[in-house]
Amino acid sequence: MTAPLLSIRDLRVTFPTRQGEFQAVRGVSFDLGRERLGVVGESGSGKSMTGRAILGLVRPPGRVTAARMDLDGQPILNLPERRMRAIRGGRISMVMQDPKFSLNPVMRVGQQIIEAYRLHAGGGRAQARAKAMEMLAAVQIRDPERVFDLYPHEVSGGMGQRIMIAMMLAPDPEILIADEPTSALDVSVRAEVLNIMDALVRDRGMGLIFISHDLNLVAQFCDRVLIMYAGRVVEELPARDLHAARHPYTRGLLDSLPRLDAPVDRLAVLEREESWRTEAIEGSMLDAQPGGLR
Repeated sequence: MTAPLLSIRDLRVTFPTRQGEFQAVRGVSFDLGRERLGVVGESGSGKSMTGRAILGLVRPPGRVTAARMDLDGQPILNLPERRMRAIRGGRISMVMQDPKFSLNPVMRVGQQIIEAYRLHAGGGRAQARAKAMEMLAAVQIRDPERVFDLYPHEVSGGMGQRIMIAMMLAPDPEILIADEPTSALDVSVRAEVLNIMDALVRDRGMGLIFISHDLNLVAQFCDRVLIMYAGRVVEELPARDLHAARHPYTRGLLDSLPRLDAPVDRLAVLEREESWRTEAIEGSMLDAQPGGLR
């Protein structure tokens, strides 16, 4: 039995407010193998905060606690910043939602990839430049030499997203967290970016946490899905079974989507229930072995 790359139990992220403590993430637990794990839910459900907590990016006064947060069997919860920097980007990388805010606007994109690679993998500048060119070609940028010398404002949204993926994968991490990586892209570019991520993750045997609002996209692209509501996982199931989900929150999200094969006069409105904040997870697979790559 293969051990999971990442194992998390009872993850909580708490922030102090004038009304008392607010839990942005409340008791999230999951295992990640060499697979594509989708995390879906509405804005504010705790998806992105879960990813940031894994990478140690929640700053004071925010507080992160967990019964367990292990990477390859080693605890990584609340490590000293120096040790966490070696993991962040080197072993676990994160593609943020909008590359325009993630790339340094005053550095050429090639230099940013070189910096990320040398920080974690070392090597000389010539080796790092060759790696940057290799990664730009891997994300299907046709003219890596030209793009290498561009500034972020000189590239399109789709190319910026590809550059971010190239930068995050250059140090050969074990896990990639992709936070809404295609939300700002048109349909054709989105398909290309997904195909690139799919091939790179499959070929490298990585684990992928794919954060998204798009249930249909996650059902097609991922192996397993976590449904989050109000900081909790309310349902966990294989991606192929997403449209047969049982939890009323998941059903409400699915019913609110327009469908060409089943047109309706009026889309359903999601009616929330207070019990969703506290009830047990349905369809939990936490004791099951994480799935492999398809």
